[in-house]
Amino acid sequence: MDAELFPRSRTEIAPGAVHVPDWLDLEWQRRLLAACRAWARPPAGLRTVHTPGGGTMTARQVCLGHHWYPYGYARTVVDGDGAPVKPFPAWLDALARRAVADAAGSAPEKALSPVAASGTAADLAPDPRGMTDPYDIALINFYDGDARMGMHRDSDEKSDAPVVSLSLGDTCVFRFGNPRSRARPYTDVELRSGDLFVFGGPSRQAYHGVPRVYAGTAPPELGLTGRLNVTLRVSGFGGG
Repeated sequence: MDAELFPRSRTEIAPGAVHVPDWLDLEWQRRLLAACRAWARPPAGLRTVHTPGGGTMTARQVCLGHHWYPYGYARTVVDGDGAPVKPFPAWLDALARRAVADAAGSAPEKALSPVAASGTAADLAPDPRGMTDPYDIALINFYDGDARMGMHRDSDEKSDAPVVSLSLGDTCVFRFGNPRSRARPYTDVELRSGDLFVFGGPSRQAYHGVPRVYAGTAPPELGLTGRLNVTLRVSGFGGG
């Protein structure tokens, strides 16, 4: 928004979980959106995810690097067209590492986008400067106005590196909970286009979900109807 009654600022939602508003400027949002549109094309494009119990996720998904399906990873779209998963580009690894450094308040220089407000989040772990495994998984979820995401944990990776979440398009309610159960305590955070959310350390296995999307709230100049969430992770699988 151009004018905020209460300006948004960097906030540690839980130990190791940090919300950085407006981290991606409009130009970077446009670049990321263009890339998402290319990745969404077949083969190995945007698909509807079905759960083992017969349910259907309302958010549609495309993956890079490793293909996620409930509840594991593969190198091909085993629950779709069977095509090899699209590669994970090196620039997304660089973007993810910058995001972790900015969220932790440890970035050595200006980022490619707005920098987080001053402060630290010592519970973000492991230290991004000591990380050796690259970010190599992207899960990109598309939400229309009726889509939701139930409370879940990102627990199918072998690495405990922080999860990086970038928002494009419509504003949503992001519910961030605790590592023990889907129930309270949890905190509802409003994520807008360009926002960054990073969670690691004690919050790496926290339950989280999206109970609501506010349709029609995307920045008009972005040219997106709906919401895209780009989630970046380190697999820890080794060996490529």
